[in-house]
Amino acid sequence: MTRRRPATRRRTRRPGKRKQQRDAQLIALVVVATAVISLVVMVVNWLLAHWWVLLAALVLAALAGAGWLYGRQQRARWDAVRAQGLRYALSELDVLHHAKFEEAVRDLMRRDGCSDARRVGGGGDLGADVKATDPLGRRWVIQCKHRRHGARGSAVGTPDMQVLNGTARPVHGADVAVIVTNGRVSGPAVTFAKQQRLHVVDRQMLAAWASGSRPLWELLRAVPPPRRPTSLS
Repeated sequence: MTRRRPATRRRTRRPGKRKQQRDAQLIALVVVATAVISLVVMVVNWLLAHWWVLLAALVLAALAGAGWLYGRQQRARWDAVRAQGLRYALSELDVLHHAKFEEAVRDLMRRDGCSDARRVGGGGDLGADVKATDPLGRRWVIQCKHRRHGARGSAVGTPDMQVLNGTARPVHGADVAVIVTNGRVSGPAVTFAKQQRLHVVDRQMLAAWASGSRPLWELLRAVPPPRRPTSLS
């Protein structure tokens, strides 16, 4: 007779560690959620019972917001006042880095009332360093040419004018295209500028503009007419 082997007991698999961890995390999440909900309910009930506290908080928040808005308006107002008094001497402009020179031109345009004046110079600027819209609606595109040695530096030449002429109107939509330099402008460049209705702000005109209070369009000749109606039109 063959002997029967005793039946082997099947091993019961114990839950793995990962499952235990997931269960523990789920329990913890339920506990935290219950506590948060209970806290929110307590706070809401307390506020309903003490509604004046909520009202006071809202009033304080409104006052704080109004104070922040007023302070911002005051800072903007003082910035405008300082901008109106902005002045530069040629000696100050001569020592600037070319990027800072562009920023100075931008700030002078803002002083004159071009609130949207911005510096756009840099790699691939396509002949525009500063763009602005004056209070009469005209779009200005300005190419800045800084010379470290001022009048003793190299003159702005016809090639610079050609770059401005080729991009200011067709690419940037300029009504007024200007080259501003703290140095010299060659005779042929001045002739080319007149032929192509470009405007030149050389060292002498820059001195009058930067150290005075008249806007640039009052110093330049043959500026296009306003785009917006004025009280004098």
